[in-house]
Amino acid sequence: MSERKQHITLKLDFHTVAIDIDPDYEEVYRKAAVWVNERYQEYLKFYRNTSPEKLWAYVALAAAVGLHADVREKSLEPVKAQVNELNNRILEVLDKDTVSKNEP
Repeated sequence: MSERKQHITLKLDFHTVAIDIDPDYEEVYRKAAVWVNERYQEYLKFYRNTSPEKLWAYVALAAAVGLHADVREKSLEPVKAQVNELNNRILEVLDKDTVSKNEP
C-alpha cells in the first residue's frame, strides 16, 4: 500500500461519497460502488415500499455475507488441497494393488 492518496468521488444511489484512497485500489473502489448500486436497485425493485435505510441494511448484509463466504472458502482451500492429495495417493495405491493382483 502506498503512502500517496488519491481523491475520488463515488455515487451510491443518489448519495455522493468523496474519499481519499490508495491509487492502487481505485478500480476496487469503483467496482465496489457498482456492486453496491446494483444490489440497491435489486432490493428497491423487490421491496418497493421499504425505506431507504432498510434497503441499505439489505445491501450491507449482502456485502457482509459475501465477505464471510469468501473468507470461509479461502480458509477451506488448504484443507481441500490436502484432501485432493490424499485421494490421489489412495488411488495410486489402489491402482498398484489392482495391477499386482492381476499379474500371474
